[in-house]
Amino acid sequence: MVELRLLPPYPPLTPNPSSSSELRHERQPSIKVLLLHRHRRCRRRRSRIAPPQEWSSSSTIRPARPPRRRVRGSLPPPRPRSSPTLLSPAYFPASVKRSSSSILGSTFHLPPPLLLPSPLPALLDALRSFLLHPPDPSSLPLKDHFLVSATSVAISVLGSPPLPSAAAPHLQSLAETLLAVANRPNHGPDRHTRAVACECLRELELAFPLLLSDVAGHLWALAQAERTHAAQSYLLLLASVARNIVRHSLLSSPSSILSTAAPLVPFAVPHFLFSDPSPVPSPSPPSDLNLREIRRVVAFLMDRPQSLTPPAAAELASALACIAAGLEPWVPAVAALLKVQFSGLLYSYDPILSHVVLMLYCRFSDAFAGGDELGIARRLASIAKESHQPLVFRLLALHWLLGAPQLASSLSLLAPRFYPTVFDPLALKAKKLDALAHIACSLGTLEGKREEEESKRAQVVKLFEDGLVCVSAYKWLPPWSTETLVAFRALHKFLVGVSPHDADSCDSTLRLLMESTIFNTLKTMLVNLALEHRGLVPVIAYFIDRLLGCEAHQLAGELLLQTLDEHLLPKLEVGYQLSSYFPVFEKIAQNYTVPPHGLLELLTKQMVSLAEKHGPDTELKSWSQGSKVLGVCHVTIKHHHSSRIFLPLSRLLAFTCQFFPDLEVRDTARVYLRMLLCIPGKKLRHIMGSSEQPSGVSPSASLFQVPSPRPPQDLNKKLSSISSYIHLERVVALLVQQSWLLALPNFNTQSNGSTSFVGIQDISSSPSLKSEKEINPAVENINAQKEPLLVMDSKVAGILSVLRKHFACIPDYRHMPGIKIRIPCILSFESEPFTRAWGSVPAVSMEEANELPALYATTLTFSSTSKYGKIPPCRVPFLLGEPSKSGLDIVPLDSNSSEGDSSYRALIVIELEPREPMAGIIDVALKANTENGQVISGSLQSICIGIEDMFLKVLEEDVCEYYLDLFHALWEACGNSASTGRETFPLSSGKGYAAINGTRSVKLLEIPANSLVNAVEKYLSPFVVSVIGDKLVRIVRQNGVIRDVFWEEEDSSDFAVSEGDALVLYSPETPLQLPYIQEETDSDNVSHTNKRNIGVFHVLIFLPPRFHLLFLMEVGEISTLVRIRTDHWPCLAYVDEYLEALL
Repeated sequence: MVELRLLPPYPPLTPNPSSSSELRHERQPSIKVLLLHRHRRCRRRRSRIAPPQEWSSSSTIRPARPPRRRVRGSLPPPRPRSSPTLLSPAYFPASVKRSSSSILGSTFHLPPPLLLPSPLPALLDALRSFLLHPPDPSSLPLKDHFLVSATSVAISVLGSPPLPSAAAPHLQSLAETLLAVANRPNHGPDRHTRAVACECLRELELAFPLLLSDVAGHLWALAQAERTHAAQSYLLLLASVARNIVRHSLLSSPSSILSTAAPLVPFAVPHFLFSDPSPVPSPSPPSDLNLREIRRVVAFLMDRPQSLTPPAAAELASALACIAAGLEPWVPAVAALLKVQFSGLLYSYDPILSHVVLMLYCRFSDAFAGGDELGIARRLASIAKESHQPLVFRLLALHWLLGAPQLASSLSLLAPRFYPTVFDPLALKAKKLDALAHIACSLGTLEGKREEEESKRAQVVKLFEDGLVCVSAYKWLPPWSTETLVAFRALHKFLVGVSPHDADSCDSTLRLLMESTIFNTLKTMLVNLALEHRGLVPVIAYFIDRLLGCEAHQLAGELLLQTLDEHLLPKLEVGYQLSSYFPVFEKIAQNYTVPPHGLLELLTKQMVSLAEKHGPDTELKSWSQGSKVLGVCHVTIKHHHSSRIFLPLSRLLAFTCQFFPDLEVRDTARVYLRMLLCIPGKKLRHIMGSSEQPSGVSPSASLFQVPSPRPPQDLNKKLSSISSYIHLERVVALLVQQSWLLALPNFNTQSNGSTSFVGIQDISSSPSLKSEKEINPAVENINAQKEPLLVMDSKVAGILSVLRKHFACIPDYRHMPGIKIRIPCILSFESEPFTRAWGSVPAVSMEEANELPALYATTLTFSSTSKYGKIPPCRVPFLLGEPSKSGLDIVPLDSNSSEGDSSYRALIVIELEPREPMAGIIDVALKANTENGQVISGSLQSICIGIEDMFLKVLEEDVCEYYLDLFHALWEACGNSASTGRETFPLSSGKGYAAINGTRSVKLLEIPANSLVNAVEKYLSPFVVSVIGDKLVRIVRQNGVIRDVFWEEEDSSDFAVSEGDALVLYSPETPLQLPYIQEETDSDNVSHTNKRNIGVFHVLIFLPPRFHLLFLMEVGEISTLVRIRTDHWPCLAYVDEYLEALL
């Protein structure tokens, strides 16, 4: 489809009756729009064409509505289903109704691409009949439409050259009809129709080049003769024909191009339109005749631009430019003539005419001298300053000025003209700032003498600062204001001008950027803006982020971040106002090239300030700003190596865990700190970057947004078997593998207020429970203060003094935290069975260690039937699976390396607060997450607690003499003496009291002295308080294991006494004594044994919560007699196996 470009003619010079209708239809739509509209309408809804017999009744059809705003030189579009309307009796003569209806009915119901040449003769016959009808003013608009429609249909149907021979009659008939219409110059009534005919001929010439070349002389004569406003159509037709003649090298023909030998009518189509197009010949010298002829035509056309409309003048200038380019080798002055003729159009007020001059300047820049270029630049700059000009024209002037490389060199001389004024629109301000940025860039890249460079730098700074004065409101307007966007767009333009996007990222370009005046000025400006206007911090962060996202300017963004880190952060004051700078803090934390130490120190000071200022009115602020600080910590962990940020970040998180007032912030900081300590760097960064923070949620909440668990198949089977590949083992194995537990029943005897069974429940039971009082009424109640006996013996008084001092240091677990024992264990799991049970790990590009499966957020909970109090759970943030071991693995010689890598094993410390020193079993339950979102939960192997786990040193100061005195005092109190039987001792809380009910036992160990000494040094060395005996002292001192004890180098036989009732249960109320039957024989054996003793060990062991175990080991050469005393007799059941295990 070809569009017919119809240019509007000037209005008639004299009044005319038909002038109103002609002016109403001067501007008509293009044929392309007309037929495309008809084509879409036909495809959407096939409408029936009214038959000819119905046209007589169509006089009541409403006329077409006034056309909307139309394009240049176009006709109004037809109404949908408009055939009856246009052909109504009001507009169509009755003589041509029948032929026209047959044409439209047979042709226009088909889409235009499917039209065939066969209907063309009928269409052209109808056109000729319609044109031969006597002139009627009411039919003139339909004539114009008919001409345009017929031409458009012919061009669409015939196609492009070469044409078939059958198309020659149709093309000849159409061209002849149009020439006949146009061959009536200065005929007033149909001047508009003649202009339309010329436009149709021009479209035929464009579609079929050189179609009218043989009648160029006649067209020149018609153009010279025409005096009405239709003259511009004649001129444009002549220019189009002349352009094709020059372009296709017809000037070299010996015959004249303006010859009128061939008649205008009848018209003959050139034969070369029906043959294959030959390649465009190379330019050949024109003949002198044709050169003179074409110069005459060019001179004639150049004298007529003043009588044309601006669009027609642009069309004419384009054609003349093509003609001048073809004639320039032989007529060099033709470009200068065009410049002289058209340069005055630059000072008009129409952008189309200004564009004509710029088009000629770009095509013939050699014809414009240096002064002419400067004049064009000044004129364009003046247009941009003229407030009465339309905004589009002012923007176009700046666009032309910046788009022409030849004119851009003159911008530095016109810099004052580009300063935006206060009342300029923002679009114009932005364009003027672009011009200033271009000037500043050109000044910054020019090299010269040092004095000249200093002057240029000062000029660049002046342009940079003065140019932003017009948009200075961005400093107090909101960050989202358009003025702020324009200001920072200008900053970006200034910076990008130094290092364009198309420049190579070489060292010279980067050095030029860092040393440029614009970059140094911009760094200082951004720091000052961030300090003085906190509202601009998000815009500054976005500005830097835009630079970081560009590969060519990434270094500029990193340098700006380093500048903010070095010059902005030290000047900031901690407080609630610091939250405005968190967007910049996040950018600094995200960039690896900026050291994070300064930022983390500032955030630490901020957390200290928030903790100090916390109060009832600042709870929400503390939570909000604490969450933001942790969000920056999250970003820092994600983008930096752990070794680089460990010290400052651990200090920040540790302070937050301990002292920050908000609970949620403390918990999140504790999780971050444990992850920082336990998880390797790459794995930690992968975890932190696995999920993005959702909008509207505090940064601290993103850590806990894990995918919902996916229920695996055969879940019960997997959970029941986790103990086979997830192991929790003790670090120190038990000396006695406990296979039984002692369970003591409760006996209730009310006779005489006494009980025949004394248990630990009497001491550790709560005094507030009435039921327990009723069960054990005769037991010493630690709450009931019984009046102690008055002791007059100085020895017993010293014993009681030592015991009171000792028990005053023992905490009462009912009113204060009790004594805890810690059982270290190791948690680990095997990779291969874990992967088989729970699936493979998602593929990530990490090292071999990071490809192993891992457990996240592991929680171990403990429970026991023994009296160990409430056992706190243990948590492991991250644990890697142990790699599989093959037979060829290299085993290190170092024994310490057997523990393995800390990433594969986690240290678990079980804390117990025993109410009774008894062995027991702890059940372990595990719950953890896998990398693919599954939840693992199940029971692990139970942990056994032995009697040796209860062995502790006494709580007082480490003085060997005191330990020896305490040993003797407890030995006496747990012995046969009744002097302390009813004495009670206050505990450290001051609310509870304790009494001593001792018992004794003896154990003979058939073991040599050296083996016993080694066993004592290995297992009981912390509890030895004295060593007696010259020989034993020498052996122990020589080994050097036992130190800081009381040494007594004398014969140990003096201390060794026989105690025949050692195996009898002692009670101060009912003392039992069972004498030996053979006293003489036993005494001889004991004395004989004592003579072979080499020394004595005194061992003092504290059993939580307040009991004691004492060993007096009489070491012999072949055996050892162990005398045992304790104030908690049930432990004797475990001590016997423990002593045997020492063997």
